[in-house]
Amino acid sequence: MTEDVQARIDQAVKGSDVLLFMKGSPLFPQCGFSSRAIAILDRLGVDYASIDVLQDQGIRQGIKAYSDWPTIPQLYVKGEFVGGSDIMMEMYESGELAELMTKSGVAQKAA
Repeated sequence: MTEDVQARIDQAVKGSDVLLFMKGSPLFPQCGFSSRAIAILDRLGVDYASIDVLQDQGIRQGIKAYSDWPTIPQLYVKGEFVGGSDIMMEMYESGELAELMTKSGVAQKAA
C-alpha cells in the first residue's frame, strides 16, 4: 500500500468525528453489513461521514491494512477504530455504542 493512500485514510479518519468506511453510500448501501451499520448510526441519531470503498480500490485495500481488520464496513469514532458491523450491533444492543458517542461528544443530528 502506498503512503499516499495511508495518508488519505489517516486524514479522513482524523477529519470526522464519526466515519464509516462502507460499500456503497448511506442512501444506497451495496452490502447487507454496510446497510446494517448505516441503520445503527441512523438509530443513534448521530452525524457521520462515510467513504464508499467501492469507488477507490486503493482505499478498499488500504483501510484493511490501516486498521489491521479484514472486513468492511469499519467504524471510527474520534479517530479510534471501533469495529465492523457485528461489533457495532453488539455495542448498539448493549447501549455501549450510544455511550461511546455521548462520551466522545459526538454531535446529534438536528431534528
